[in-house]
Amino acid sequence: MASSATSPLQRVGGPALFVLLWSTGFVGAKYGLPYAPPFTFLALRLTVAAALLAALATGLRSARVASRGQCARASVAGLLLHAGYLGGVFYGISLGVPAGVSSVIVSLQPVLTAVLAARVLGERPTARQWLGLVLGVAGVALVVGPGILDAGSSDPLPVAGVGACLVALVSGTLGTVYQKRHGDGIPLVWGTAVQYAAAAVILFAVAVATEDMTINWTGAFVAALAWLVLFLSIGAVLLLLLLLRRGTAAGVSSLYYLVPPATAVEAYLLFGERVSALSLTGIGVTALGVALVVVPPRKR
Repeated sequence: MASSATSPLQRVGGPALFVLLWSTGFVGAKYGLPYAPPFTFLALRLTVAAALLAALATGLRSARVASRGQCARASVAGLLLHAGYLGGVFYGISLGVPAGVSSVIVSLQPVLTAVLAARVLGERPTARQWLGLVLGVAGVALVVGPGILDAGSSDPLPVAGVGACLVALVSGTLGTVYQKRHGDGIPLVWGTAVQYAAAAVILFAVAVATEDMTINWTGAFVAALAWLVLFLSIGAVLLLLLLLRRGTAAGVSSLYYLVPPATAVEAYLLFGERVSALSLTGIGVTALGVALVVVPPRKR
């Protein structure tokens, strides 16, 4: 529970910063994937992030070293949150699944997380929060709906790509609940480094088995890699783990609803992609849904 010193600015500022950073992952993927296969790209990204976090933890005298048991739990969380979730999304997009479609599939995560958290963690969403979760799904559908209809009218969706996004959905849900249940006592910096290292090992193995691992080291690829490592793998993920320690799994996961709307706005600003009136309506509905989930009602 947040103290008076951390509210209300930090309760709003932390989630807002997380959504802003996390939404840029689609932009980074768009820049980087043309120059490297998806699993090779992710394995390299997580390896660099793990090395940087390990160096940071070593330099921080106050950073506690994770025990063997904590490393094992962090590895499980890393395989679910990074290898499974990110691997599924990147692979699905590389097979031709539009970013909007993948966003809709993984946007079901808050609902699945709420259901699973109720059984595993004893978190009981209120009727107000369930309404917010439903509004979040509806809002995301309104944001990406026009793009999905346009994509569906030209080319059929690849079955394997949709399956990969479903794997990402399940992995992200399980990883969020697992991290909330077992991750609070794990040292933040060392634990995240272990998460990345474990995920990188699996992703490298998959890359060796399925890809040629050829990387075209262009300026665009290096810039995309640097952005994804520093601002996503380090900045956004550390912030996500902090939010999970302070809030409920269902409440934190509902922030993913805001990612597709934020990505739509960024695509408009960076690439000139038009945002329809229906999408703008969806952004408002999504924001309302998330507010119902994460903002506590005023006490009388």
